[in-house]
Formats: sequence, C-alpha cells, structure tokens
Amino acid sequence: MTKFLILWKDDMSRIPEDIEEQMALYARLVNLVKEDFKSGMLDWGEFVGGHAGYAIVEGTEQEIAMALTKYMPYLKFKANPVISIEQVEEILKAQPKA
Repeated sequence: MTKFLILWKDDMSRIPEDIEEQMALYARLVNLVKEDFKSGMLDWGEFVGGHAGYAIVEGTEQEIAMALTKYMPYLKFKANPVISIEQVEEILKAQPKA
C-alpha cells in the first residue's frame, strides 16, 4: 500500500468571517480528523501559526482522493506519494554498477 504525505491549507475564501462560525467549522474538521485516525490515518499536524499542516496516510490514489473530499471546499491539498528507506535501498541495489 502506498504511503502519502498530504500537505493541506485552509482555503480562506471558504472560511467564514464570523469567529463563532469559524470555531464551529474548525471543530467539525477536527472531528473528521479524529475519525480518520480510527480508520488508519498515521499522523496529522498543523503548522505553528495555523491555517496549514500535513497528514500521513496509506492507501491507493483513489482511496486517498475519496477520503479528502469530505474536507472540501474548506481545505486545499497536495498529495505526495513517498517511499520508505527500504524501497530506496532496493532502487539503489538495482542500479547498474559503474
């Protein structure tokens, strides 16, 4: 299964200006993150200063794309597939010898 580093940021054009509405929205989003941890999210964090952060998840491209839709339109995402150190070593071993 592929591991992804997901970089996210708030779409500030979609965030309500009213502070009470903002807090209610952020509470709903945090609850979605908590649910994602129950279904296999590996890590999640917000960058100091807020409005952006990261998640680490495993799955197929389709599974990840589907999972991210519940956060739209409030967040924007960039999904980066990553490989492990073991996979890097295998790639290096497969390279032709000079």
